[in-house]
Amino acid sequence: MIKNKEIKSWYLYDFASSAFSATVITVFLGPYLTSVAQDSAVNGLISFFGLHINPDALFAYTISISVVLQVFILPLLGSIVDLTGKKKEFLGAFALLGSISTMMMYFINSGNYMLGFVLLIIANLSFGISMVIYNSVLNDITKEEERDSVSSKGYAIGYIGGGVLLALNLVLFSMAESNQISISSGEAVRISLCSAGVWWFVFSIFPLINIKNRHQNKIQNGNNLLSSGFKQFYKTFKDLKNYPQTLIFLVAYLLYNDGVQAVITFASQFGIHELKLEQSTLITVILLIQFIAFFGSYFFSYVASKIGAKNSILITIVIWIIGLIYAFGYLHDTTGFYILGLTVGFIMGGTQALSRSMFSKLIPKGAEAEYFSIYEISERGTSWLGSLVFGLSLEFTNSYRIAILSLLFFFVVGGIVLMFFKPNKYKVISE
Repeated sequence: MIKNKEIKSWYLYDFASSAFSATVITVFLGPYLTSVAQDSAVNGLISFFGLHINPDALFAYTISISVVLQVFILPLLGSIVDLTGKKKEFLGAFALLGSISTMMMYFINSGNYMLGFVLLIIANLSFGISMVIYNSVLNDITKEEERDSVSSKGYAIGYIGGGVLLALNLVLFSMAESNQISISSGEAVRISLCSAGVWWFVFSIFPLINIKNRHQNKIQNGNNLLSSGFKQFYKTFKDLKNYPQTLIFLVAYLLYNDGVQAVITFASQFGIHELKLEQSTLITVILLIQFIAFFGSYFFSYVASKIGAKNSILITIVIWIIGLIYAFGYLHDTTGFYILGLTVGFIMGGTQALSRSMFSKLIPKGAEAEYFSIYEISERGTSWLGSLVFGLSLEFTNSYRIAILSLLFFFVVGGIVLMFFKPNKYKVISE
């Protein structure tokens, strides 16, 4: 009964934090920060740490920088969390930091695109750390045979959370855009960004009350926390070679899911700047994606029970590849964007939920946060190489179609590496 209550609370944190992914990363902040930067451009360029860059690429570069920071910070914090055993406390701290920095996005307006840069760095970093801890709790509250189902339900409920708030923000934005209320569309966007922080904060309270710590503090008295964390992560990284299937899957995941996250992150920019879609149309499509992903998560959980998680993920990767080719050469109107969006939504949940549950089975007991810190580098809202490749492609070609096609690399290579992963050769690993 206690564990069942914890599982339900665990679901609710995804419900809380998915508002950040859907409202901030996927829909509003990319186009809005781009427009703020464009307003400050001189001769078509903005100043960015002494460089002069295309304002359209600012959002992509910011996402990439935040993830580069995660590459260094997440593994260290994951080690510290495992060593101290205080998952609940760390989860609460970074949920608070992330939600507050998201609320402060209300103050991003014309002329201060660098404020948007700073707040996005803090919020996305906090989001990534909190998701490391959140994912690591999956192993604490489930048996191995339950994880495909529980992980899928967690994603499904998260999509509903992100979708509900996005629907409310869609109503607000539509009313502002049609002058039904006395605020501008820009003001509506800033309120929507802030609302994601409020939502994240409020719905995190219940999970933080019910989730329990299960691991003891392993740091001996007098030992420095940071040095202990570095030593532990070094040991974990060195030991990875002893788990070849874990390493193969991790490399595959970091590739194909980087592509997934880049597509999700830049879909709004592609829709607005390449297809010239209205913001309201774009939000409607992405809102539908949130809800169709709910059903997709359950569907692919069922498929995995019949043909295995690996084969199910490979099917979704093939569909991602077809979708990118379609976007590059054949997507020209609103109807096509709807069709592609619904397809992506349906496969997205299966790709992500089954990847998480599969990886959870390859982690040594007591090192969950350390391993998930590596995994999270390419998780929701934290695409690193995908964002960089997209941004550079856009910078040098000034073509959104070439930029979106460049992401094909991640799915093709990631899928090939995944084919070498042998799920029937899981190595039994323990603390």
